[in-house]
Amino acid sequence: MNGVGEKMLKLTVLVDNNTLTQIDADFRGEPGLSFFIEAEQKKILFDTGYSDLFIKNAQKMHIDLQHIHNIVLSHGHYDHTWGLISLIQLYFCWAMQGFKVKHPTLLSHPDVFLSKTKNKRWQIGSLINQDEISKWIKIKLSKSPVWITKRMVYLGEIPKKNDFEGLKSIGKVKKGNGWIDDYLLEDSALACKTKKGLVIITGCSHAGICNIIEYAKMVCRESRIIDIIGGFHLQNPSKKQLKETLDYLEKLNSPVIHACHCTDFHSKIALSKVAKIEEVGVGLILKYE
Repeated sequence: MNGVGEKMLKLTVLVDNNTLTQIDADFRGEPGLSFFIEAEQKKILFDTGYSDLFIKNAQKMHIDLQHIHNIVLSHGHYDHTWGLISLIQLYFCWAMQGFKVKHPTLLSHPDVFLSKTKNKRWQIGSLINQDEISKWIKIKLSKSPVWITKRMVYLGEIPKKNDFEGLKSIGKVKKGNGWIDDYLLEDSALACKTKKGLVIITGCSHAGICNIIEYAKMVCRESRIIDIIGGFHLQNPSKKQLKETLDYLEKLNSPVIHACHCTDFHSKIALSKVAKIEEVGVGLILKYE
């Protein structure tokens, strides 16, 4: 596993809005997100961005996508799912060349492949349906938490218990024969137990970053948080949402925060007042024991 011990968690940023200038490599970024995770002999692809960029960056990092065990989709939006098409094309090319293709298991919420629209014109959900995906990838959909390894769990549907986040709809989602306001019920995250506490890995945190943390603590029976990496969905947040988020994070005893993707500059400055915020970009590698 590229030197990763059984008890170590390793996360590599394949796609983010930014790249890191201190990394001397020809990586590219896009307004999307994709992480490659290695934990307990498992290789996990968390989200796929919206193009083939995660594949190109992975190749430059000598990361093997041919033998991944799991694909986890945080939610159904285009900037996290459209890269699936490129991955399936890659599998097809490998199969045509006679290479054995491992069929990973895709783990997500039952709503992840529902059609989504914005302004009644644009498709902002997955461009490929579940039937086509299942020809190459095993699919496991669950609203309940699913343990991928002994220490890493997909959280499933996040309960929205506070009154300041996760309450706004984004476009419409098709349910049955009609379209309803989309509150991104499928938005989820990963949580991993380490010796020092939890590492929480998010996509966009449409469910609310504080709601996600609280649920991760409950599912994992662990109150210590050592790091949170991913999108915080703090883009021009209301004064109430930002204040309540800061108040909540301040009580977590100064975890490290790797806020990226859908977290604006103003919010990052605010977050830095209550936690140790670190820079994120394509090529970043994080390790935890």
